[in-house]
Amino acid sequence: MELSICMQGIVKSFPGVLANDHIDLQVARGEVHGLLGENGAGKTTLMNILSGMYRPDEGQIELFGKPVRFESPKDALAKGIGMVYQHFMLIPTFTVAENLTLGAEITRGGFLDRSKSESMVKELSKKYGLAIEPSAKVQYISVGAQQRVEILKVLYRGAQIIILDEPTAVLTPQETEDLYQTVNALRKAGHTIIFISHKLNEVLRFTDRVTVLRAGKVVGTRVTSETTAEELASLMVGRSVSLHVKKLPREVDAEMLKVENLKALDARRLPALRGVSFNVHAGEIVGIAGVEGNGQTQLVEALTGLIRTTGGTIRLDGEDITHFPTSERFCRGIAHIPEDRHRRGLILDFSLAENSILGYPDRISLRSGFRLDMKSIRKFCAKLMAAFDVRAPSPDVMAGGLSGGNQQKLVLAREFSRCPKLLIAAQPTRGLDVGATEFIHNSLLAERKRGAAILLLSLELSEIMDLSDRILVFYEGKIVGECLRETTNEDEIGLLMTGGRHEVLIH
Repeated sequence: MELSICMQGIVKSFPGVLANDHIDLQVARGEVHGLLGENGAGKTTLMNILSGMYRPDEGQIELFGKPVRFESPKDALAKGIGMVYQHFMLIPTFTVAENLTLGAEITRGGFLDRSKSESMVKELSKKYGLAIEPSAKVQYISVGAQQRVEILKVLYRGAQIIILDEPTAVLTPQETEDLYQTVNALRKAGHTIIFISHKLNEVLRFTDRVTVLRAGKVVGTRVTSETTAEELASLMVGRSVSLHVKKLPREVDAEMLKVENLKALDARRLPALRGVSFNVHAGEIVGIAGVEGNGQTQLVEALTGLIRTTGGTIRLDGEDITHFPTSERFCRGIAHIPEDRHRRGLILDFSLAENSILGYPDRISLRSGFRLDMKSIRKFCAKLMAAFDVRAPSPDVMAGGLSGGNQQKLVLAREFSRCPKLLIAAQPTRGLDVGATEFIHNSLLAERKRGAAILLLSLELSEIMDLSDRILVFYEGKIVGECLRETTNEDEIGLLMTGGRHEVLIH
């Protein structure tokens, strides 16, 4: 086996955390190699070392049999290593071609040669089967298209080894299938791919071999065709994990949320919600399925008061809250797990303790007179961290220093602790490993059992199917299908998601 990557004895520590503990990793030339592990297991740290973002405390790296040492990502890229991060690094107001060539522009007479840049992008996208419009502004293209831009960026700079960090975390099923075709094309062209993911089914499909990390150490490497999702999950977590949700039937209670003829505009002042009507009962999980960009985001923003509606009404437990501010809606019993934890869930420059009380302005137990009682707040945060396995040295750590999965768990811990009447959960398990996902699913079911009304939005159709009692399908700002979980299937939901049928179905 000819190796493209050989990492030996890699050690990397941060204050209070040993992220990588003498890790060995070998990846063959032209291989798609999976990297699995729980949140905080050390996957991203290891890849940040390989891509030049960090320097190891100990250990050595060889590329194609030659020892290397990187001082920066620029050094790593010069040696043929490119990393596509989970959170894309694109400038929204720039075009695809401008983003792709940024820092390595094609010029003529000292000015950017737009025509040649766009022509080069077309040639590169055709070569690798990554369809993209060079002149389109990034802010107006889909998430899947943005990811293609990121991949083309590293290919443009000559990367032979490409690291994909949680590449399907924000993709629709259709976009995930496109990525699968892209990865195969890159492999056939001789590129080596490292595929970091929490999704076991995708690791089993995409990769040739997979290495599993736990608590900063390698606990096993498997040939993908010779292992199972159950074995990989057990290696990740160190115990057996249930990969299937066990949901008991429950009689629903009184109507908790009633939405009638709701209308709203998107950021471009175009119609995003076109007369949406539905309800959610206490003790019920209603799932919202749909391809991203069909009004789901605006629905959540309208329900939580983050945008103004242009028509319709919202009633919570019988009370009209259509024009209530967000703070008043929270006081009335709404909790919100936002789809973008960085923009709406956390203040990254605040500590975990400070983030744990966002939206709790009226909680007397966390105040001392007119001031916040930081000692009580730290205790409160520590309890949430313990209950949701948020891995950090203390509540005083900045939220921006946590892994994406641990950031997500802190948001979930805070919102669940409200004991809400209505829980709006948008992508609640995005970026979480199988153990944490199992915990969150069980927590959602416990809230359902308690009597909370739950509105669940997820791009994971399997998650919608597993957890929901009823499923509403969004297409172009309207509900085009309503199905009971027991009497529908993924094919029917998928057809509705893509506009295959436009009449409301109630089974």
